[in-house]
Amino acid sequence: MRKVALAISLAGIFVVSSQAAEPGVRYVEPPKVGANPALPFSNGVMAGETFYVAGHIGIDSATGQAAANIDNEARLVMDSVQHTLEQAGLKTDDLVSVTVYCTDLDLYDKFNAVYRTYFHGHYPARAFVGINKLVRGAHFEVAGGAVNPAGVRRW
Repeated sequence: MRKVALAISLAGIFVVSSQAAEPGVRYVEPPKVGANPALPFSNGVMAGETFYVAGHIGIDSATGQAAANIDNEARLVMDSVQHTLEQAGLKTDDLVSVTVYCTDLDLYDKFNAVYRTYFHGHYPARAFVGINKLVRGAHFEVAGGAVNPAGVRRW
């Protein structure tokens, strides 16, 4: 179920751009879905040894909205962040800073129960911010920054 949800939530293949606006800057592009153009942002940008992860939400592909179950939504959003990191040759343990935007601060513990399963050892610095509303009815949006620990160009 988790693999199917991830595959569906990603709604396509992420493309790593080989053409950058500047030397040393590389992009993970959002997927193009059907005839619709790709969204007007990058899912991630590598600038030097720092990778910036755009805000991700946990979308249920069947509805195009946030997953109905809070635990599933938290998993989908973290799977999406993880997938974007993997496109850059990184992993969640390479995250150094994360911001979680949440429409209901009472969901803090539920989100944390899912979030901690994505890390092995130390956690990145993190802010958990209450916000009025997110796109597509999402309860969570996650953005962050990661560092390529070895400084190795992986893509």
